[in-house]
Amino acid sequence: MYVVVDEADVVARARAGDLDAYEILVGHCTAPAHRAAVLLGAGADADDVVQEAFVKAYRQLGRYRGEAGFKAWLLAIVANETRNLVRSRRRRDGLLQRFGVREGPEPQEPDPAETAVAGERRRFLLEQLRALEARDRDVLVCRYLLDLSEAETAVTLGLPRGTVKSRTARALGKLRDRMPVREVPGV
Repeated sequence: MYVVVDEADVVARARAGDLDAYEILVGHCTAPAHRAAVLLGAGADADDVVQEAFVKAYRQLGRYRGEAGFKAWLLAIVANETRNLVRSRRRRDGLLQRFGVREGPEPQEPDPAETAVAGERRRFLLEQLRALEARDRDVLVCRYLLDLSEAETAVTLGLPRGTVKSRTARALGKLRDRMPVREVPGV
């Protein structure tokens, strides 16, 4: 049985210090937050990114304005945390390479995003999506893999709605150009 939750009421209660109310918000947003972190590049560190995002969101509840919903606001924090993680990884990896230090072997576990996406066509599409520039990939991930609206994507990525619209169209065009042309039998 599903209980309909008035998000504004739950957020107001959480702002007033009701930890049970914040727990409701966490329960509703954990899965999309984790999916966003993985798809935006956090990989195996997605749990840490999500946890940090929830902590920051709780501390910043007073700044939440409710324009596009709590989930979109939280996903903006997840996106920022993921970008910070990716940047720090690049810096660390650059230092390791500069000093000739090798880390251990790659983990044997498959990437969670690869596991979740079944079938060869989906894997190929995901590879092509990952090959796009971050700005193109991020907008497509939000719109189509996280199923966010244009407004929610704008809040999540900190962009104007018109930019989301045009960037989505351009990114789809770039992705389409990467896909092989399939011949339709009988045509």
